[in-house]
Amino acid sequence: SKTGLADAVATATELKKSDIMKVLTSLAEVVQKEVKKTGKVTLPGMCMVKTRLKPATKAGKREMFGKVCVVKAKPARTVVKAFPVA
Repeated sequence: SKTGLADAVATATELKKSDIMKVLTSLAEVVQKEVKKTGKVTLPGMCMVKTRLKPATKAGKREMFGKVCVVKAKPARTVVKAFPVA
């Protein structure tokens, strides 16, 4: 959680928890803006966050777990994925 992360960073760096919370909030805002603008952000040493376009699905019948189910059509959508950075 955000508060747990802030506690851990505050004890490790001997900074105030409120300052760490402000940093985390501003980092989240910056990452959100960059992902919307460019579609890809790398947090060095942590992860890479990027968007991916999931294609549209057609309506019809599909077999799931041995049963035939009627499935509705879904539009194409953009999903956000995070990948670990070595």
